[in-house]
Amino acid sequence: MNRETALAIVREFVKTESLVRHMLSVEAAMRFYAEKHNEDVETWGLIGLLHDFDWEIHPTLEQHPQAGSAILRERGVSEEIIQDILSHADHTGLPRDTLRRKAICACDEVTGLITAVALVRPSKSLYDLEASSVKKKWKDKAFAAGTNREEMEHATKEFGVELWEHVGNVIQAMRKIAPELGLVGNIEST
Repeated sequence: MNRETALAIVREFVKTESLVRHMLSVEAAMRFYAEKHNEDVETWGLIGLLHDFDWEIHPTLEQHPQAGSAILRERGVSEEIIQDILSHADHTGLPRDTLRRKAICACDEVTGLITAVALVRPSKSLYDLEASSVKKKWKDKAFAAGTNREEMEHATKEFGVELWEHVGNVIQAMRKIAPELGLVGNIEST
C-alpha cells in the first residue's frame, strides 16, 4: 500500500475536511517520529493517515475502528498496519507493545489541541505557534473541552517523551504541511 492509495481511501470515506486534516496531522507527526527513531517512515505515515478513515461511517466506540478493519483488509492494507490502527483505541484491548503503537496513540489526540490553539491565535498559523502557547491553553479546561488532556498525558508518557517536548515536536511536524492543514494563517513560511 502506498500513500496515494491510502489517501484515496481516506477521501472515499471522509467528507469532512477537518477530519481529513486531522489524519494528515497525525500522519505528519508519525512520519516525524519514524524519522527520529530510524523507523519506516512510509509505514508509520500510513498508520497515521488511515487511523480514523472510518469515523464518519462508524462513529461509535462499538464500531470504530474495528468495523473499518474489514474495509482496510479488502483494500489490501497489511494486517500489521491494521493491528496498529486498532491499537490506537483503548476499547479494542490491543496492547500498545511497540514503539509505533505508542506513537499513534501519543500523536492522535494532541493534534486536535494544537490545531485549536493555532486557530484562536491572531495569526491563525502554525508558523509562530510554540509549545508554550499550547501549555497556556492547556490549563483552561473550557478551551477545546472535547480533547482529553489526561489521555494525552498518559499516551505521551507511555511513548517516553516529555509532554511539552512532544507538543513541540508535533507542531514542528505539522508546520511542514501547514498549507494542507489550512494553518498558514497570515504568516509566510520561514
